[in-house]
Amino acid sequence: MAKAAMTVIRGGRVVDIRGHAAPKADILVKGDTIAEIGRPGMPASSHAKVIDAKGRLLHPGLINGHTHSHGNLAKGLVDNVTLELLLTAGPWTNGNRTLEDKYLSSLIGAAEMVLKGCTAAYDLSGEFPMPSAEGLAAIGQAYADVGMRAVLAPMVADITFFEAIPGLMERLPSGLQKDVGRFALAPYKASVAQMKKALHGWKLDRHGVSLAVAPTIPHHCSREFLLACLKLSKDYDTGLHTHVAESKVQVIAGYQRYGSTLTAYMDSLGMVGPNFTVAHGVWLDGDDMKLLGDRGASVSHNPGSNMRLGNGIADMRGMLDAKVNVGIGTDGASCSDNQNMYESMRLASMVSKVQGPDWQRWIATEEVLEAATAGSARALGLGDKIGRLEKGFKADIVFLDLGHVNWMPCNDPTNQIVHTEDGTGVHSVMIGGRMVVENRKLLTVDLAGLAARAEKSRERLAKANRPSKALYDKLEKIVGTFCPGLAKQPLHIDRFAGAHYHFDGGPGRSHSH
Repeated sequence: MAKAAMTVIRGGRVVDIRGHAAPKADILVKGDTIAEIGRPGMPASSHAKVIDAKGRLLHPGLINGHTHSHGNLAKGLVDNVTLELLLTAGPWTNGNRTLEDKYLSSLIGAAEMVLKGCTAAYDLSGEFPMPSAEGLAAIGQAYADVGMRAVLAPMVADITFFEAIPGLMERLPSGLQKDVGRFALAPYKASVAQMKKALHGWKLDRHGVSLAVAPTIPHHCSREFLLACLKLSKDYDTGLHTHVAESKVQVIAGYQRYGSTLTAYMDSLGMVGPNFTVAHGVWLDGDDMKLLGDRGASVSHNPGSNMRLGNGIADMRGMLDAKVNVGIGTDGASCSDNQNMYESMRLASMVSKVQGPDWQRWIATEEVLEAATAGSARALGLGDKIGRLEKGFKADIVFLDLGHVNWMPCNDPTNQIVHTEDGTGVHSVMIGGRMVVENRKLLTVDLAGLAARAEKSRERLAKANRPSKALYDKLEKIVGTFCPGLAKQPLHIDRFAGAHYHFDGGPGRSHSH
């Protein structure tokens, strides 16, 4: 067996997140793993490759706790849409994708993430009318080609959006009911068969790309489908990831369908545990948070898309108080417009501060940075492998340029990674001991060639999806009136007694109680 290559990173400053400091240190990397972190000039083999990190601030690779690779080819298509309008737009924004499109969309997102200091992601990819083993292989290959880690979880459902929202289908004229009927999803057993096929024959684990299971939104899945997803997750030892309480409409739909919160419903099926991740959780109540914390579950906090879609502000402090593991995510580029984890961190800090003047409940920068590294790593099921710069962890390291204007001067590295850095200060990125970005250049992908391929894809998709865009235009007013009307229904305030903040009454207003 070949001896693992040795690399020593000399002269850099390694961030101490809790200590708000960045002392000079050398890092010895053996193969893909950190073997030692020691004082400057620490001994290393004469055969070790030397990386000069003088003038660089080193921090753990950021980990995107929730994204959607299919969103990258749809970036910029929409503005002023609610979550429900975004779901209505799905056939227009994501329709008619070929295998090449799926690969390209994933490649674009992975390239953007690594250039902006992100080394791993939880990707809930979408294929219509169901996931395919071939599609998942193409999406996963894109991450492998970039050199980025990913947990790839195909979004699955067997109930359409229009059927999942109580009363919405009945509100549509008969002609539109027929039109949306064309977008029926595959029977759940067919989706399960494809996921099983992908899980059984998966070959990209050695490239740091693994599979998980993602019943997309609980009330978009029949009980039988959710239980089948749970069985798959257990049989193949994967994570479970789903959108829960992202919008108030979802909460109301959950109560009307199940007589409980979506979290409580999924727990009643046995789904909530240490491998379970909630995306968004804007409308989790105090009981939900306690349940998630008691079960060792995670929430991916996606502050950018929560605001962008008018869903409100998630209570990260309440989650942390309930011992929920919190990660940070960007959500998909079709509704958050970029894949910039520095922006997501900054927003996570800021949204905690606009909820009221009780500054002692605001989220501190060290809590945000730990959520975006170790917290997200745990959500991905990789908490013992990535998310920290420590001996025994994978060598996923971001090198920030201390000569960049973002770091003039470097007063507090933890504060400035969260509040000042925007991705433009990223100099180099190492993933598993391999340089993927060096001196601001992505080494694994020809970006000019990628841009040309993306433009061809955009032109073809714009033409192919024109009828779906016309249908969206007809549906927009109905969905855009019905769903906000549904959201105006009051929730039982006592259900939220455990939450410190409760967003109520419309976008932009949050009330503490």
